[in-house]
Amino acid sequence: MNVNIYYGGRGLIEDPTLYVINKLTEVLTEIRVQVVRYNLYEEKNGIAMLPKTLKDADGIILATNVEWFGIGGFMQQFLDACWLYGDKEHLSKLYMLPVVMANSFGEREAELYLTKAWEILGGIPCNGLRAYVEDHVDFETNPAYTQIIEKQAELFYKAINQKSKTLPLSNTVMRKNLLKSSTNDLTPQENEQLSMYVSDDTYVKKQKEDIEELAQMFKGMLGNQTTGNSLEFIQNMKDNFHPQKDFEACYSIHLSDIDKTLIVEVNEAHLNCYYGEKAEVDVAAKTTRDILAKITDGRMTMQRAFMTGELTAKGNFKTLRTFDSIFQFNMI
Repeated sequence: MNVNIYYGGRGLIEDPTLYVINKLTEVLTEIRVQVVRYNLYEEKNGIAMLPKTLKDADGIILATNVEWFGIGGFMQQFLDACWLYGDKEHLSKLYMLPVVMANSFGEREAELYLTKAWEILGGIPCNGLRAYVEDHVDFETNPAYTQIIEKQAELFYKAINQKSKTLPLSNTVMRKNLLKSSTNDLTPQENEQLSMYVSDDTYVKKQKEDIEELAQMFKGMLGNQTTGNSLEFIQNMKDNFHPQKDFEACYSIHLSDIDKTLIVEVNEAHLNCYYGEKAEVDVAAKTTRDILAKITDGRMTMQRAFMTGELTAKGNFKTLRTFDSIFQFNMI
């Protein structure tokens, strides 16, 4: 029989969880159980690969401590990795003993969390060990506590050896629903390979760089495709310009979906439109290319777009309202 221990604490000497798992190891070894321990704080760069260590185990012990709140990040990462990369068929046969020691409030909730998580993963949780420990020396030297831990190790061994059955739980249904929404259709071997890639920092960094390069390339292609259409806005502005005497203003209209800014400079009868940037403007507006197209096609006014929230603006709002007077677009 093989039992793996996954310790999610920080390895501090005063952590009573270490005493408990050492005592469990001692008892299990005496009854000829092969015990392997993984300290997650030492494996933090390779936690994604740890689910592959489950395939040779008949049972596991998830041991962690509560220092201030919850099970801690290392144990959560391990459970996430089991969900993403673990062999779900093998997990369904694995017995799990939760061990939670706390020097603050929350040991019961943390044990329940581990139990529920293992049920959703499809495994078989056993009754666990939990305790609030104020003084780790008193706890470790108390013979009654030692006897409880030893007894729990024996019960865990019997549960695995006798393949104890459990009654059906609602968490089984939840697991099925979660699996329906999962897009991971890989085999256990492919999942194992994927976990190795995820744990490789160099590989992950290269993938991020490649994705960023592709994003920039497609962004450039999108910009090239929309340039011609964007220039049509400038022509529409010029064709439908109705100058007002003694009116000067500068508008900037940022098109967020194509990341371009249209600058509209009005100086009485003179109009200058171009794409670029300008630090000082009277009205700075932000919208999408589709909304600007509706405005320049005469299907919507600038004021209406602002009132409906489809266009945001800051600056001189009187100047914003004047936009619909100096540009009178006819509906196409």
